[in-house]
Amino acid sequence: MGCVFSLPKERQAAAARVTPQRETSFIEKMKKTNRNIVAFYGSQTGTAEEFCGRLAKDAHRYGMRGMSADPEEYDLSELPRLAEIENSLAVFCMATYGEGDPTDNAQDFYDWMQETDEDLNGVNFAVFGLGNKTYEHFNAMGKYTDKRLAELGGKRIFDLGMGDDDGNLEEDFVSWKEQFWPAVCEHYGVEATGDDTSIRQYELVVPNDINMNMVYTGEMGRLKSFENQKPPFDAKNPYLATVVNNRKLHKAGQRHLMHVELDISGSKIRYDSGDHVAVYPINDVSIVTRIGQILNVDLDTVMSLNNLDEESNKKHPFPCPTTYRSALTHYLDITNPPRTNVLYELAQYASDPKEQETLRKMASASPEGKGLYQSWVLDAQRNILAVLEDMPSLHPPIDHLCELLPRLQARYYSIASSGKVYPTVLSICAVVVEFQTNTGRTFKGVATNWLKNKLVIDNGHKATVPMYVRKSQFRLPFKASNPVVMIGPGTGIAPFMGFLQERAWLKEQGKEVGETILYFGCRHRNEDFLYQEELEDFERAGALTQLNVAFSRDQENKIYVQHLLKKNKEHLWKLIHTDNAHIYICGDARNMARDVQNAFHEIAEEVGGLTHTQAVAFIKKLMTKGRYSQDVWS
Repeated sequence: MGCVFSLPKERQAAAARVTPQRETSFIEKMKKTNRNIVAFYGSQTGTAEEFCGRLAKDAHRYGMRGMSADPEEYDLSELPRLAEIENSLAVFCMATYGEGDPTDNAQDFYDWMQETDEDLNGVNFAVFGLGNKTYEHFNAMGKYTDKRLAELGGKRIFDLGMGDDDGNLEEDFVSWKEQFWPAVCEHYGVEATGDDTSIRQYELVVPNDINMNMVYTGEMGRLKSFENQKPPFDAKNPYLATVVNNRKLHKAGQRHLMHVELDISGSKIRYDSGDHVAVYPINDVSIVTRIGQILNVDLDTVMSLNNLDEESNKKHPFPCPTTYRSALTHYLDITNPPRTNVLYELAQYASDPKEQETLRKMASASPEGKGLYQSWVLDAQRNILAVLEDMPSLHPPIDHLCELLPRLQARYYSIASSGKVYPTVLSICAVVVEFQTNTGRTFKGVATNWLKNKLVIDNGHKATVPMYVRKSQFRLPFKASNPVVMIGPGTGIAPFMGFLQERAWLKEQGKEVGETILYFGCRHRNEDFLYQEELEDFERAGALTQLNVAFSRDQENKIYVQHLLKKNKEHLWKLIHTDNAHIYICGDARNMARDVQNAFHEIAEEVGGLTHTQAVAFIKKLMTKGRYSQDVWS
C-alpha cells in the first residue's frame, strides 16, 4: 500500500534478490509476535475484514493477543500447526458471494478445505458467516467452513454465527461477539481485564518536508497509476475509462435512469455478456468540506497513518501519504451509517456526558442500545456527518476518525452490452439513488449520483471513470440454438441488452439461434420503459422472439413479470421441459427473484403435473445444471 518507486529492469532484478520476502507463514508470524488468536476474513466488500479487525483488537481485553489476516496472503495448509501455539484460536469471518461462492480472497482456502484430509486435532476454531437471507444460498460459505473444520477434527469452541445483511448485520455480529468472548474466557480460563480503553491501531505522522509527487491522490495501489496506466487492470490497478455517452433512459417521472458508455479501447480489457464492471466512485465533495469545517481542520494537510504493529502486512488503512481531503473523498465511506464500533470509539470525544452516554449505549449489546442504534442511526440513515451535526459536543481528532471509518468500496454493475459486438465500449444501466430521510436530509447514493454527473465533456475535460471487469458465471448457453428466457425488471434488463446484441450478431452471421424471450417490467409505459426503441428493433429483426412487458402501475391492479410468466405457462413449460431452455433472472433478490422462482414452481405443478416438492427439486436441478441462473442484488 505504501509508496512504490520505479526501477530500471537490471536494478529490479537486483532488488528482487535483496527484498525480504513477505511472511507467508501465519504460524511463524504468530510465534514471532507472540499472538495466540488469528482472525481470517473472506471479504468481498470489506465488512468481514472490518469484523476481524475488531475481534483482533478485542483480544487484549481478555489478556490475549490477536491478529487479523487475509487468507490469500498466507499458507492456510499450515492450519494443523496452530496446535503448536499454546491457548491458540483461529476465528473465520466468512462472507458468501454470488450463488453460494467463496469471496475472491478465500477461493484458495475453500479449495484447500475441499481437497485436504489433514488432521486438525488440537486446532480450536469459531466461525461467523456474513450472508443475506434473500439469496438462495444463505451463508453457504460460513456453514461450509464451520462444518468442514469440525469434520477435519478441529474443536469448535463457539457456535457458528450467521449475519444477515437483509436484516441488521451489525447487530447480528455484536450479539454473536457478546457471547463469543465469554465462551473464549471459559474455554481458556481467562477473564476480562476490565480494560476498555481505546487502542489506536495507527499513529499519525505529519511530514515536515513533503514531495507532492509522492502523495496519493486517489490511486488504489501504485502511486501515479492514473497518470501512467499499465495493464493488467484489476481492483488494485483500475483503468481510467473515458465516458463516451451518458444519456437518460426515462421519458418522464421522478426517477433518473441512465445509460453510460465507457471507452476501453487500448486497455486490453476483455469482457463477455453477463460480466460485471466495478467502478470506483468518489464521495460528495460538499460532505467532505462540511466534515472539515465541523472538525476545524485544514483538509489539505498531508499525513500518513502508520500501523503501530510493525509486523502487520497492512502498513496503512488506505494509501499513504495522502491528504485528509483525498482520504475522505476517495478512500473512506462517509455516506453509509457508521457501525457501532465507530460510535463506541468516538464517544470519548464528546464533551457532553449525555451525548457520550448515548453513543456508548448505541454501541452496546443491550436491547435498549440495539433499538436506539436501529432507530437513530440505521432507520434515520445518519451518516458520519449527520452524527457530528446532531451531536454538537462531539469533536474527534480527524486522524482517529479516518482510522475508524471503513474503506469506500467499488460498486458493481451488470454490463449492459456484448463484448463480442462492442469490444471497445462497455455500457452501464443504473438508476440514481436519492431519497429524503426521516431527519429531513437528502440521502444520495455515492456511485449513481457521481455517474450521473459524468458528462462526456466536463468543464472542457473528458470525463473518466476508474474501473475494471469482474468475470461472472452469468453466461449465454454454449449452443446458440438453445432457447433463452430472460426475466429482468427495471435496471435488471442490463445484462440482457448484451445477450440480445450477441444473439442478433450470431443470427446475422447465419448461425441457428433458438427462441429468445424477454420478460421486462417497469412502472409506466410512458415513463420508464427502458430501451424501448432498441427492444422493438430487436423484435422486428427477429433477434427477440417474444417481448413481454409488465407495466406495474398503468392499471388499478399491479402487474409484475411473474404474472406474465403464469399467463404463458404452457409455452414456458415446453421450453424448459422439452427444449432445453436456459432461464436467466436479473434484478431485485428480496421480492422479484423469489416471486419468479415461485411462479416457476407453480408452472411445474400446474402444467408439468409435479407435486410441490418435485417442482422445487426440478428447479434446483436446473440451477445445478447451469440452466437457471440468477444475477441478483438486494
